[in-house]
Amino acid sequence: MAEPSLFERTLSRLRPLLPSRLRRELALVPVVRLAGVIGLSSPLRPGLTLAGVARSLERAFQMRGAKAVALAVNSPGGSAVQSHLIHLRIRALAEESKLPVIAFVEDAAASGGYMIATAADEIVCDPSSIVGSIGVIGGSFGFHRLIERLGIERRLYTAGERKAMLDPFLPEKPEDVERLKAIQRDIHETFIALVRARRGDKLDSRESALFSGEFWTGIRARELGLVDRIGDLYSVLRERYGAEVRTPLVSDRGFFGRRAPGVGRGEIREMLELPSLAEDLLTALEARALWARYGL
Repeated sequence: MAEPSLFERTLSRLRPLLPSRLRRELALVPVVRLAGVIGLSSPLRPGLTLAGVARSLERAFQMRGAKAVALAVNSPGGSAVQSHLIHLRIRALAEESKLPVIAFVEDAAASGGYMIATAADEIVCDPSSIVGSIGVIGGSFGFHRLIERLGIERRLYTAGERKAMLDPFLPEKPEDVERLKAIQRDIHETFIALVRARRGDKLDSRESALFSGEFWTGIRARELGLVDRIGDLYSVLRERYGAEVRTPLVSDRGFFGRRAPGVGRGEIREMLELPSLAEDLLTALEARALWARYGL
């Protein structure tokens, strides 16, 4: 057997002194953070949308030498459409790259947040994480009595008998509510089918409340098959890929350190538009209310 050359011996001695990002023998698992209310957005508070995370996801899955991709999920839910779009994009990238995906739940993966987590091949959470809420919710206010008291006349012009359905300034009609509930049932069935397809036999079929919209702590979620194990990102990845595993955080940031609001033309123009303080305050209140549903 040939003796290693002087160059090889020197390189072997110097390799441990190199920064971890330059040591190719170390395992690489890029991390993408998927945090916040899904879809709910204002100029100063960009929500979690496909447009906002597409670049980060693509960069993570395209990293040379990656062993897997980790998702740090922390969301109380939000838009069903954006949740589904993000889920589908993760699955498409995973299949293209042939990389396993591991989701790590922080405070919550509830409702749409859980839909995103199910895009992973494995879900890991903290014992106190909030998981589940597989359901659909919608809410509004009724102001018709208030404007009557104030002497305000409501003038609304439409083409289409259902165009003003559930207008908050008009009295609620039972047939409009039933129409809304039918739409919610359709969305709920899509959600349930997706969870069944991704979690399969792992789910506890004996639990009747699984798709009721109820949510649980991480420990109970593991018993129900909603997650695979209890743990945290760094401990699990070090256990699986070695103590010196590299876990770079992949993000797509715009000016002033903020994530760019879109992925197409006009991003600079959108970022320079003056924000509406009232809009941002309303968005913040709605986001706070969504988190508060889970005691967070």
